[in-house]
Amino acid sequence: MLPATYRIHPTPLGEALLVSTTDGLVHVQLLDAPLAHALAPVALALRAAPVPDDAVTDAEEWLDAYFEGERGPCPAALDWRLAHGFTRRALDAIRDIPYGETATYGEIAAAAGSRRAHRAVGTACATTPFSLVIPVHRVVRADGNIGEYGGRPDIKRALLELEGALPSR
Repeated sequence: MLPATYRIHPTPLGEALLVSTTDGLVHVQLLDAPLAHALAPVALALRAAPVPDDAVTDAEEWLDAYFEGERGPCPAALDWRLAHGFTRRALDAIRDIPYGETATYGEIAAAAGSRRAHRAVGTACATTPFSLVIPVHRVVRADGNIGEYGGRPDIKRALLELEGALPSR
């Protein structure tokens, strides 16, 4: 069991929860519930309750730069313990989608080695432990609809607009 710490970081889209272990960033999500509700499933999965940490991280600096329009990938080390099997392969494929571009669920399924697994890609996007850091918002439906983003299509649209992948409204 590795010790886990967490930070809350403000973004233009709300507060982000960042959880880290000694191996790296293990969980990132935009908060849409009280902190205790967001931390409970992470603590259960890690078998340890994350404790607050006040050290500024590479991930926080990257988030700030990302929302200012910088395009590089997050430099933080990732702890993949919460992503397994096809989900891990799909998330690896999603990391290759360039800033400002999109790919369909089917394209990601093919890139992850299972061309008919587009629904599984949707599940990987919905359950990613690395929201924002791995750009699951860049995965869209084949019919051109942007789809969901953790039940928040408004957040997905805002991220795609920020990157120039969709025209601003």
